[in-house]
Amino acid sequence: MFISNAYAEAAAPVQGAGIMDFLPLIALVAVFYFLILRPQGKRAKEQKAMVEALQRGDEVVTAGGEVGRISKVYELYVGVELAENVEVTVQRSAIQTVLPKGTIKTIK
Repeated sequence: MFISNAYAEAAAPVQGAGIMDFLPLIALVAVFYFLILRPQGKRAKEQKAMVEALQRGDEVVTAGGEVGRISKVYELYVGVELAENVEVTVQRSAIQTVLPKGTIKTIK
């Protein structure tokens, strides 16, 4: 009797979301692309070109850390001579770096 009923107010009409609402999300995606995706793709492309250009006599470092000279080249594998009469066969993708000629002599 003494308390009046409290009714909810009618909802305000929803306005369309503008481009300004999505600008931070667009900026975040752009930063993610330029700082992470693009450099990673560039490195992958350089690694693929290096692996395809492997040839007999190249001095390499494998992913396991072995340093050796390529003695045989196959389609998917390469033979790496680690020492005299010690040769291992590794996948081409396991070659991490091609060293400049003469590096093995300076290491030993």
